[in-house]
Amino acid sequence: MLDYDALSTELRKLRDNVAGVTDTIIAAVDGIPIIADSAETIDPAKISALAAADLGIARQAAEVIGLGTLNQTVVFSSRGYMAVYAIGRMALMVVLGDKGLNVGRLLHESRPVIERISSILTS
Repeated sequence: MLDYDALSTELRKLRDNVAGVTDTIIAAVDGIPIIADSAETIDPAKISALAAADLGIARQAAEVIGLGTLNQTVVFSSRGYMAVYAIGRMALMVVLGDKGLNVGRLLHESRPVIERISSILTS
């Protein structure tokens, strides 16, 4: 049985610890949402599908150019950011942020969050 409360807690902590994080989603690698902490204007299914495609392409690129295992991608846009993190080969986490997102802080805070989420998903 998946511990949705523990997943929700991890998403909430990430939002609280990193300025500018607006929405977070955990999804399977096939793009099916598992849990979302997002605004009503965000469709977790659409974002999860896009993130899965983004992660898949980035994984292929990392393998082809021989740079090792992919950890994350970050899309820099004129009004914000979308970071997609690999959670092993089974899941992904999407973090959306506004223009004020502290990307350095996000990079620092995300690694332990990913490890804890991975543990939750595999237990």
